[in-house]
Amino acid sequence: MHSIKYFQELFNERLAIEKFDKQPIELYKPISYTFSLGGKRLRPVLALLACDLFEGIIENAINPAIGIELFHNFTLLHDDIMDNAPIRRGKETVYKKWNQNIAILSGDTMFVLAYEYLMQTDSKYSNKVFWVMSKTAREVCEGQQYDMNFEKQSKVSISEYLNMIRLKTAVLLAASLKIGAIIGNANEQDADYLYNFGINIGMLFQIKDDLLDAFGDEEKFGKKSGGDIISNKKTYLFLKAMELASDDDLNKLKHFFANTDFDENEKINSVTEIYKKLKIDELAKIEMENYFLKAIENLNSISVKDENKKVLSSFAEKLMRRQR
Repeated sequence: MHSIKYFQELFNERLAIEKFDKQPIELYKPISYTFSLGGKRLRPVLALLACDLFEGIIENAINPAIGIELFHNFTLLHDDIMDNAPIRRGKETVYKKWNQNIAILSGDTMFVLAYEYLMQTDSKYSNKVFWVMSKTAREVCEGQQYDMNFEKQSKVSISEYLNMIRLKTAVLLAASLKIGAIIGNANEQDADYLYNFGINIGMLFQIKDDLLDAFGDEEKFGKKSGGDIISNKKTYLFLKAMELASDDDLNKLKHFFANTDFDENEKINSVTEIYKKLKIDELAKIEMENYFLKAIENLNSISVKDENKKVLSSFAEKLMRRQR
């Protein structure tokens, strides 16, 4: 098995060869700009890792991996518009640098390009790959809609939240792994085990993100702590606190999250103090641990040599420990 770093370098080298400098320039330059912002390339790398796990031909997975990364970045372009986000990876978002209409159209083009790259999958695997990707694309949109719905809903259950992050975040990680497994000639059961591994690490990843937003080191996390609290986002931490809080603490949470007109530091400090009092951070870590154990159980069920699984098990462990 090759390392994650090896596949990151391989993928970035291949992505750099691809040219998105066609005409009209107003349509394609934002696409080149988006890729110039960098990123971990997590999803395409997982596709390549999955192919390697089953000792498949890595070259066969390169174009589908590029398609997956194009699709992921298409969602980011549109998410930034819906979230009114001015910055991504330390740079202006596309709609801020150009305008909203250009960002929408460039995003749409990335979606089309994603399928053009997926169409270059070997015909032996293409039908299965298309079905996985199409189902995933629909689910990601469903997850985004649920996320927007939650902004207006006064009550959201933890199970509803977990379903939303499964759709919005976890399914694309899982699909990346399953597509790589299909191209690597995995049997159906093993591909499903790997898909479920991806679902569980995706859930772990998002809950860790919620935790870092409230309690992470700003320098390591790369953004201001408490952003979710300031914007009244219904994260796992908030929903768990609402479930467990009583009397004054419950009233304080309702008060702070019903409005935005507060001193930011006061709001962050007050809410995180309630989280600490209720041990929400510890409960979030327990939830993450449960997903981690499920992920490893699925990984261990795959019928390949244990030696080949070490890169993915190590990756799951790093997600548990990550600080950014």
